[in-house]
Parts: sequence; structure tokens; C-alpha cells
Amino acid sequence: MSNAADNRLASMLAEYEDLERQMGDPSLHADPVAAKRVGRRYAELGVVAKTSADLSAAREDLEAAQELAKEDSDFASEVDRLNEQIVALEAKLADLMLPRDPDDSRDVIMEIKAGAGGEESALFAGDLLRMYLRYAERHGWTTESVDHQESDLGGVKNASIAIKYKGTPEGGNGIWSRMKFEGGVHRVQRVPATESQGRVHTSAAGVVVMPEAEEVDLEINQNDLRIDVYRSSGPGGQSVNTTDSAVRITHEPSGVVVTSQNEKSQLQNKEQAMRVLRARLLQLQQEEADAAAGEARRSQVRTADRSERVRTYNFPQNRLTDHRIGYTAYNLDQVMDGDLDELLDALASADRATRMAGQEDS
Repeated sequence: MSNAADNRLASMLAEYEDLERQMGDPSLHADPVAAKRVGRRYAELGVVAKTSADLSAAREDLEAAQELAKEDSDFASEVDRLNEQIVALEAKLADLMLPRDPDDSRDVIMEIKAGAGGEESALFAGDLLRMYLRYAERHGWTTESVDHQESDLGGVKNASIAIKYKGTPEGGNGIWSRMKFEGGVHRVQRVPATESQGRVHTSAAGVVVMPEAEEVDLEINQNDLRIDVYRSSGPGGQSVNTTDSAVRITHEPSGVVVTSQNEKSQLQNKEQAMRVLRARLLQLQQEEADAAAGEARRSQVRTADRSERVRTYNFPQNRLTDHRIGYTAYNLDQVMDGDLDELLDALASADRATRMAGQEDS
């Protein structure tokens, strides 16, 4: 390990010890938001501390085994085993020490929107929504509908869902660390339910993934908000409520507009809309910071470009292709049922390789 890596490890272990002291301070837990933030960072660095301790112990065991092997050849196999263990632990520690996305431990808000392709696009957006809900269910995450606007044939014009991790994510690997690669344009090729001639059509739906912001992450001036209320509507535009409970919030400085009509009360819809607004404003803030930082973030796997075509779902061939990393698999039926792990592992691996290459260059 280089001197720079040694110094970074020492700094991380010192931070871990400081966080451990904070976790034992009763006053911290009087502030739930601060306690949650400290707990997440503590869990993230806990994996680093444990791996470092395991590596030190393995190195000590290797020294002892090497000494014993000089007198008893039976210990030679133990030396080999420990050498293999040390190589694996060194690789794991190097990976854990890579600069990481500070939002990896956060929960997310996902938006799925119908795009080009009319009703077929809305049906595909509904399929994507079900795919993500099933994936969350497989991992024991909790999901909550923030907004949902249905199309005439039961598809999705626009849907927003919050996905939350139960407890504290181990190693800081929360929902964002897994789902951040889903942002962009998702293209589908299949015979639409609305097609009578059996011809394959191409349409698309857009996915936006945002780390969920907490109130302390950014201050929103209430004077910057224009809040409108209206009657919520269902497929075809018919009213589904007899009161003006739907809420539209416009953040005038940025032009960001969010809506919510899921809940029966205006107050609940306002709270849901504010959640989405905070997430969008945090994302804008981070995009500006990334642009100022230059190529450091741009070199990573693209994660949230709303205009980028990221993936194609070809139903006749049961084929899925992720265009960012050249990944192709013929298990589309399983993917649409929520089996996304192999795909997301490949995206995470490509992102990790890029970060490691960037670290070596620096």
C-alpha cells in the first residue's frame, strides 16, 4: 500500500473512532436526523475498520505460520492459505477505500414517465414500474407511491415512488448505490397491445432516479414557492376527487415543478410534493457541483442523464441490452419480473473499474 493509501486508511480509521464516540453520546440521539447521518457513516466505515483489522490479523498469522513452517512442513499449506486470504483482503480494502459517491447510503425517489409512443409507451412505463417494485420486494426494501397518473389502458403516464432501506445499510451501500444507474431513456421493442397487425413497434419511457433529500440537506425559502391546488384526475382526465386536494408546487428560482395527487388530503399531497422537490433541488445542486469538478464525475458510468438512451428491451428476442457498458443478456422475462441483480452488478463493476483507473491516474 502506498503512503497516500496508508494516510487515507489512517484518516478513515480515525474518523471511525470519532463516530464511535459520537454514537455513545446520548445527546446525539436527541436529534434523529443527525443520529441517522452519523449512523450511516459509522456503518460505512465499520466495514473498512473490520477489513483492516482482519488484514492485520491475517498478516500476523502469516508471520507465525512462516516461522512454524521452517520446522514443520505441515504448516506450508497454512502459509499458502493465508497468502491467498491476504491478497483477497488487500483487494477488498483497496476497493473500500476508493473515493465513493457520498449519496450511496441514501434512499431514492424514482420517477417513471411515458415518452414517445403514445399508449404503448405508457404501458411500458407501467411495466418498468412493476419491475422496480418487484426488485425492491426481493431485497426487502419498502416502497411508497408518491404520485401516480394512469393512462386510459391502465399504463402509467407519470409515477413517482420512494424506495427506502430497512435499518442502516451495511457498508453505506443503500438504495442509491444500487439504483442510481437506472436514470435515462429506456427503449422497448415489441408488438404493442394496441397493434392489430402484429408489427413490432419501438417506443420509450424515461426514468429519473434521485437520492432522497432530508430537510437539513438544503434550505428552501417558502417565499420562492408558488403552490396551486386543483382537483385530481384519473385516466381520460375524469375527476377522481370532489375536492381540490391535488397540489402543484413551483420553485420559481429554478423553474422546477412537482405535483402530487395520490393522497386524499391537500396537506398530505403537499408533504409528498415537497419530498420530490427537495430531491430534485438536491440533484440540481449536485449536478452543478459535478460540472464544476470537471471530468472526475463525468468519467464514471453515466447515471442520471435524462436524455441518454441507456437500455433496450427487445421482447421478440427476449433480449436486454445496456448500451453504456455493452451488456447483453437473453433473460428479459426474468428481468421484467424484478431479477435485476446480474445487470446492476455489471454496471457497478464497470463503475468501480472506472473509479479505480481514475485513482491510479491521479
